[in-house]
Amino acid sequence: MSRFRLLTPDAQYPDDAQIERRTSGDQVDWNIYRERTPENIPADVLGKCDAMVVWHEMPVTRAVIAKLDRCRIIVRAGVGFDHIDLDAAAEAGIPVCNTPDYGTSEVADHAIALMLTMRRGIGSYHRNLMDSPRGGFDHARAPLLARLRGKTFGVVGLGRIGIAAALRAKAFGMRVLAYDPLVSRGTEIAAGVDRCDRIEDLLAQSDVVSLHCPLTAESHKMINAERLAMMQPHAILINTARGAIIDIDALLDALRNGTIAGAGIDVLPVEPPAPEDAIALAYANGKDPIVGERLFLTPHAAWSSPESVADARRLSVETAMQYLRAGTLRNLVNAPAQKRFSGAA
Repeated sequence: MSRFRLLTPDAQYPDDAQIERRTSGDQVDWNIYRERTPENIPADVLGKCDAMVVWHEMPVTRAVIAKLDRCRIIVRAGVGFDHIDLDAAAEAGIPVCNTPDYGTSEVADHAIALMLTMRRGIGSYHRNLMDSPRGGFDHARAPLLARLRGKTFGVVGLGRIGIAAALRAKAFGMRVLAYDPLVSRGTEIAAGVDRCDRIEDLLAQSDVVSLHCPLTAESHKMINAERLAMMQPHAILINTARGAIIDIDALLDALRNGTIAGAGIDVLPVEPPAPEDAIALAYANGKDPIVGERLFLTPHAAWSSPESVADARRLSVETAMQYLRAGTLRNLVNAPAQKRFSGAA
C-alpha cells in the first residue's frame, strides 16, 4: 500500500488530528497547521502533500494551488467552498470535494433557534433581566414577540439544510415558501412547501426569511437595501449560510429605520469582523439599542456541536482517502482537467 502525506493548513480542533489519523490509517503522514495566512505554510509542505483537507479559515488561492506539486485532491471539511479557487484547481487537474453530509441538523436547528430567540422574546427577556431582575420581570418587554402558528416561513435555498429548516418550521404550524432557481421542479412537492419563482415574491409574503443558499456571484449581496425594503416591517431575517449574501450595512440601516423588525445572523462577510466594521461597532460598547433586542449575532456557530465536528473531520478524510486509494470521488464541486485527475496511485 502506498504511503501518503496529507496536509490540513487551518485545523479547527485542538488535538493532534486524532480523528484524522484514526480515519486515514497508519499509511498516512500528517502535517497539521492552524493558519489563516497561506504564506505561513512552508512551500515544501505544500509541495509534498498528496491531499489537502481544508476548513474555512485559510483561502486556498491560485498562488497556493500553484505550489501543490503532488496534491491530487482538495477536500473541504465542511460545505461552503467560496474560499477555494475552483478554477485554479481545475486547471491544475486537482478535484475539489466538499463534505455536505455533516451539520445539517445543527444548522437547521440554529436557524429555528434564532427565530425563537426573537419571536418568543428570549433574547430580550434575558437582556432585560440582566439589567434588572425586578424591573426586567415583565412579559411585555419583547419587541418581536409573535405567534408562530399560521405565519409564513420563507426559505431561500431548498437544499439539504433548507429542507431541514422548512420541515422544522412546518412542525410549528407555519406555512413554508421556498425560492431556489437551481433545484428541479417538484423538489418543493417532496418537501411539502410552496414554491416561489421570484425571490421578491417570497420576501414580500414571509414573516420570517431564512437564508440557506451558497455564496456565488449571483447571491453576493443578494439581500441588499432594495430587497430588504420588499420585506414586511414586522418580518425577521435569518442567515446561517454565508455572510456576504447580505449587505450588512444595508441590514443595519433597515433595522435602525424599522424597514424590517429583526435579524439573527450567524455569518459575516469578514470573520471575525474587523474592529471598524459596522457590526463590530454596534456590539462593541453594548449600548446600541438594536443589539440584543432586534439584532442577534452568533460566531459562525450554527454548524457546531461535538458530533458535527467529529463528522466533518471523519467524512472529509474518508473522502480524501477514497480517492487516493481507489480513485473514487464523492461530492465533487469542480471539473478538473485530466493532468492529475487520475484516481488511485
